[in-house]
Amino acid sequence: MVRAFLFVLDSFGIGGAADAERYGDTGSNTFGHIARACAEGRADREGLRKGPLFVPNMLSLGLAQAAKTATGFCFDSGGLLASAFHGAAQEISSGKDTPSGHWEIAALPVRFDWGYFPDTVPAFPADLTEAIIREGEVPGILGNCHAPGTEIIERYGEEHVRTGKPICYTSVDSVLQIAAHEVHFGLERLYEFCKVVRRLVDPLNIGRVIARPFIGETAASFERTHNRRDYSVPPPEPTLLDRLTARGSRVIAVGKIGDIFAHRGISEVRKAAGNMAMFDKALGAMDDAGDGDLVFANFVDFDTEFGHRRDVAGYAAALEAFDRRLPEALARLREGDLLILTADHGNDPTWHGTDHTRERIPVIGIGPGFGGDIGLRATFADIGETVAEHLGLARGRHGTSFYETIGGHA
Repeated sequence: MVRAFLFVLDSFGIGGAADAERYGDTGSNTFGHIARACAEGRADREGLRKGPLFVPNMLSLGLAQAAKTATGFCFDSGGLLASAFHGAAQEISSGKDTPSGHWEIAALPVRFDWGYFPDTVPAFPADLTEAIIREGEVPGILGNCHAPGTEIIERYGEEHVRTGKPICYTSVDSVLQIAAHEVHFGLERLYEFCKVVRRLVDPLNIGRVIARPFIGETAASFERTHNRRDYSVPPPEPTLLDRLTARGSRVIAVGKIGDIFAHRGISEVRKAAGNMAMFDKALGAMDDAGDGDLVFANFVDFDTEFGHRRDVAGYAAALEAFDRRLPEALARLREGDLLILTADHGNDPTWHGTDHTRERIPVIGIGPGFGGDIGLRATFADIGETVAEHLGLARGRHGTSFYETIGGHA
């Protein structure tokens, strides 16, 4: 039985992107800086974690070697598992956002430039704002600026509840985010409102409109829920997921994967709140996957809960918690299975600002015919083409399978 499993540790970059200067991210290194902070005691937190970063299971798959390939960063590690492989990949897509990274992982690099909103107040063009208010049937909008999600809810949440005006904001990513109260505004109403906004920003080539529901009654008690929903531009040509479902294989999407691909090439979606609950869903999907199937999972908390919030200790603890669960996934692998751990971009919690960082990503895992160094991959698309070859698909237009590098075959 031949199956494939792609686990994306959202934002777990390993530094060294060749074009980081273009994005103002030269020197960013999510893994390296977290590891250094842990080693120096700067990521200790009472009741959460203490001491050097402890991720022995990812190290057994080659995380330290991948980091050295990406930047030369050295991290102590033990031996590698048999058939484990390790390397790093450079992104060739425009931007450093979620769709670009995931589409390229699925063998479709983004060759066009996304639209962005300027870091001004207001951030949105007047005609767009007017259309949002008119066609969304709201009394106005709040925010209209670049802002971190939790901060802007604290700032405008009470006014939103009082007036019914949704909170609309953006960032350096190609995104328009809309925060609204699940009860006072209504969750389904928020989703419908986002669909209207999605249509309105299509001419601007904005990658995502994101529903950001929250609960609570005061600024001190407001809390975002896990009913987030992304409304993404559909990929402009078939991805690995489309190619698999077209031939009759199942693609089981865990987490926000379905939203990222506008639900194209997706057979089934499984969601949960938090990384550990998401890990449970991923394990269940592994149990259910059949011959030729792909389980594609995203673990978003690394990014949303710790990267954007610049929480080094929280990020380190999340990595250690994920690592403790990894043996459960390894135990579910059958002969012939392929498991790849990777990321979609960086989000260095020691970096300035609160946005993603342009970094290389780890490509580590275990599979038949592998073992050792797969080197620095020229594109994330090599991941998708490796999965394609492993599952018996014809070669696509972008990327090169790892099998070609090591001289083997699926």
